[in-house]
Amino acid sequence: MTAVGPVGIVGAGMAGLGAAILLAEAGVPVDVIETAGEVGALGSGVTLQGNALRVLRRLGVWEGVSRAGYAFNSAGLRAPDGTLLAEVPDSRTGGPDLPATVGIYRPDLARLLVDRATGLGVKIRTGVRPVLLTQDDHGVDLACSDGTRTRYDLVVGADGVRSWTRDALGVRLRTEAVGMGIWRAFAKRPSSVTRTDLCYGGAAYIAGYCPTGEDTLYAYLVEDAQDRSGLSAEERLATMRGLAEHYHGLWDDIRANLTDPSRVHYTWFEWHFLDGPWHRGRTVLIGDAAHCCPPTMAQGAAQALEDALVLAELLTTRETLDEDLWSAFTARRLDRARTVVEGSVQMCRWLLAGEQGDLPGLLGRVRSLLVEEP
Repeated sequence: MTAVGPVGIVGAGMAGLGAAILLAEAGVPVDVIETAGEVGALGSGVTLQGNALRVLRRLGVWEGVSRAGYAFNSAGLRAPDGTLLAEVPDSRTGGPDLPATVGIYRPDLARLLVDRATGLGVKIRTGVRPVLLTQDDHGVDLACSDGTRTRYDLVVGADGVRSWTRDALGVRLRTEAVGMGIWRAFAKRPSSVTRTDLCYGGAAYIAGYCPTGEDTLYAYLVEDAQDRSGLSAEERLATMRGLAEHYHGLWDDIRANLTDPSRVHYTWFEWHFLDGPWHRGRTVLIGDAAHCCPPTMAQGAAQALEDALVLAELLTTRETLDEDLWSAFTARRLDRARTVVEGSVQMCRWLLAGEQGDLPGLLGRVRSLLVEEP
């Protein structure tokens, strides 16, 4: 017996697909509505730490992730000239039987999750927008742009930073720019790159890279937030390459492979946190719809997956969708996600102010929390 029957999920990102898989495993009928025409068609790489891998194993996709991605167990700190300053063993927050970190091409991860979900009977509709949500004490009616109107026991808003579901619920949440912008490029991996190395300082606040497969990586450079929207694809590539010219060592190998303008993207760091219950009636927000943070701790995907895991566990092990269930969800997710968001933002603020701060202490506190099951 589960707490819900049919569930509608808005958004086919990691939070939405993760929840869909776990609910479908328990026999709950699930529909996923995705505005984009194709799930996971865009993106470069994503860094998955151990606590994210722990959830992916529970979702039944770990073997695929381990084949498609690139695992490593340490990180390096380098000077702008490429000199290795320190090699730091990375925390295995998912347990000793999982790597500390896996880098993977984001569309590859999306395909693994979609295949797993559809194999369990989840219905995924792409190119469809929700247009109206109404609910009462017994269910939620969700109308979509394709003319359908479906009644669900529960609707899950997993539709990202600019969540339509959140707006439909009347939840007002201010998304704030941190003051940093990030250049990302997906490129061929030189054999010299076998883990993430970071350089703090120089021409950028952060210069880093992460292997994502046998022959791919994504590289990133963090600068002051600027309006880069007027640049052509070729100009974006030239700007990122120009910034990368200030970094050497392995960056010389990487820069030689930064040649495809279509693989270069620029976004601002943003954050928000919904302080208080994430549900309204029979609709709940998870993932970036409820909390988002800069990628300074590489925990965005992990926290979305943990939301999905905890929500699905409660919905499939209890018999009633009541305030006790929601209180349990809030107790298990609110403070944990808050700690990650606040820590990620604090790291940015130290960098912007040119302050060293107690980075080891901050990272230690967060990682000790993440080792524990959510």
